[in-house]
Amino acid sequence: MSTRHTIAILVNDQPGVLQRVSGLFGRRGFNIESITVGSSEEPGLSRMVIVTKGDDHTLEQIEKQLYKIIDVIKVVDIGSSPMVARELGLIKIGADPSARPEILGIVDTFRAAVVDISPNSLIVQVVGDTDKIDAMIELLKPYGIRELSRTGVTAMARGSAR
Repeated sequence: MSTRHTIAILVNDQPGVLQRVSGLFGRRGFNIESITVGSSEEPGLSRMVIVTKGDDHTLEQIEKQLYKIIDVIKVVDIGSSPMVARELGLIKIGADPSARPEILGIVDTFRAAVVDISPNSLIVQVVGDTDKIDAMIELLKPYGIRELSRTGVTAMARGSAR
């Protein structure tokens, strides 16, 4: 059965690591649904968070292949235990002044924020899990989404798990 997996990968902060990791997924025919990369708590190391789909055997193969990449330090399936996962979305909506009260109602419901206003548009920032971002996008579609940018998922295991 194909399920969604969230994998955290600790890597040396070196040029080309992202390319080698993403290339591994492509060569093996594994799709990356989301990928985020940034600094970690350790100087010289970066953390990648990748969301992919596959069965347990596929996940096992991905982990084995990742450890063959010299700059990969640690691979953890954080989706297998309780985790905190967040994504950021920026949504530009065509919004004349008459539609703004309705849009602001949606923004408030989702605890989102308007981060830019122009005479004919609004940019809304929403932070949450993937389902929350998807739901907000669906509700804003009737107003005319002009542009959409999402960060991808970043995540951590809850509590003291690491």
